[in-house]
Amino acid sequence: MRTVVNIIILAGLTACGPAQNDPGPGGVTVGEAEALDEAAKMLDERNLPPDLMDDMPSGDVQSE
Repeated sequence: MRTVVNIIILAGLTACGPAQNDPGPGGVTVGEAEALDEAAKMLDERNLPPDLMDDMPSGDVQSE
């Protein structure tokens, strides 16, 4: 019985993350903050010299 209660509590806690429309840093929502972070990352990558781009690891590399 105690194990079942612990599982229910843990399952409930995993759902306690911020929602996309919850206020985030700087007065924007969590979803907007994530979108801004992604846009900033894309701009940073676009502004790097081409020789530095070859040295950077790619995030979409799939292992075999």
